[in-house]
Amino acid sequence: MRTDLFHDWNLEPKEAIALQKRLRDQVIREDRIGMVERVAGIDVGFEDGGRITRAAVAVLSVPDLILADSALVRSPTRFPYVPGLLSFREAPAVLEALARLARPPDLILYDGQGIAHPRRFGVASHVGLLADIPSIGVAKTRLVGDYDMVPRDRGAWSALSADGEVIGAVLRTRAGVKPVFVSIGHRVCLASAVAWTMACTRRFRLPETTRWAHRLASGH
Repeated sequence: MRTDLFHDWNLEPKEAIALQKRLRDQVIREDRIGMVERVAGIDVGFEDGGRITRAAVAVLSVPDLILADSALVRSPTRFPYVPGLLSFREAPAVLEALARLARPPDLILYDGQGIAHPRRFGVASHVGLLADIPSIGVAKTRLVGDYDMVPRDRGAWSALSADGEVIGAVLRTRAGVKPVFVSIGHRVCLASAVAWTMACTRRFRLPETTRWAHRLASGH
């Protein structure tokens, strides 16, 4: 954990935006991964009318993608829902769940945005930076950016761009189904982010990491 970067989560939206702008320069957009033997998926939901944040972390072994460890945390929600500030709502519970694992994963695939974010600092980047773990954002929907039509073949992708910058990849994980939106979180380049997303995806649209985390969170 990067304790030197830890900060208060109880911020006003204007303060949270300013913090994102300060921390985004700490994000490393190249591979500093090392050997990956354990990859984590994260699922976050809310209970009791949004008052409780539920964070599930599922750690799968590589390459067989079998569940190796997990953690589930429920904690009071500290931040309202504000578009673009999702990490301030989710990350405290996620970081607590990561701390409960037997050992940290080697890589995180987060169901959310990395740098494909208006301020280039989405939840996958925020969690990856504070946890000091390589991370990738694998989102089901686009938050920002434009892209050309993605070929229908599995593994095909188109660049997601905003303000003249490539901020992610629109990736077809399964032929003929909707693509996912992959972006750098922290300590991973875009090509590796795409490759790892495909390596963790089997028969379904979403990576097995995401599916296992959701299964853990929902009790199924």
